[in-house]
Amino acid sequence: MPKFAANLSMMFNELPFLERFEAAAKEGFQAVEFLFPYEYPAALLAEKLHHNGLQQALFNTAPGNVDAGEWGLAAVPGREQAARADIDRALAYAIALGCPSVHVMAGVVPPGEDWQRYRDTFIDNIRYAADSFAKQGIKVLIEALSPQVKPNYLFSSQHQAAELVDAIDRPNVFIQFDFFHAQLVDGNISGLMHSLAGRYAHIQIASVPDRHEPNDGELNYPWLFTQLDRIGYDGWIGCEYKPRDDTRAGLGWIRPYL
Repeated sequence: MPKFAANLSMMFNELPFLERFEAAAKEGFQAVEFLFPYEYPAALLAEKLHHNGLQQALFNTAPGNVDAGEWGLAAVPGREQAARADIDRALAYAIALGCPSVHVMAGVVPPGEDWQRYRDTFIDNIRYAADSFAKQGIKVLIEALSPQVKPNYLFSSQHQAAELVDAIDRPNVFIQFDFFHAQLVDGNISGLMHSLAGRYAHIQIASVPDRHEPNDGELNYPWLFTQLDRIGYDGWIGCEYKPRDDTRAGLGWIRPYL
């Protein structure tokens, strides 16, 4: 049986962020994820998790200066000190929140820049993160982002993600397998699920192409969930989608699983 984490950055936006924990728990979720925790003290977020009986499944390292086009720093040459400070801060939050996995954001490669330099910088910084996080038993995740959503991100394909995991060569580094991005770039989700089994440690879902509730569009999610059970995947599935309307009104698809 799949287990789902509500993405509080996208879901329950009818409510202020700190009220979304209780809303998710009341709807039957046992875990949550979100993009970034850094606006709030870790102790406050930990209290929200504890009070509502929730597990923190995932969050990201800081994105950098989003207004300047940044989306992560770990791959950006010359920004190593800032990237590692972000990694250290994420580790402190992960420990405080009891979070088993953190996604380390790579960043974009501006047109005309040397992609290989960015790749090499990313590998070095992920090794730094992996060695630090391993001491606490925490996984480091990397995620391929589709060009439709994040143009010029360091990598967009699940095959590139797998190649990077091999190059990083650390036992606690895994793929964050987002079915929405993967369908836009690679397709063949069921084939990827089987060929990459054991190499992804967190999944995210949404309808394709609209990124709404996973109950229409190109992907047959009930069938995919059955395949994940057969594969033996026991990690969290993050509901990283934009509700069409009120979040609660769109949760019919998940009722059989909660």
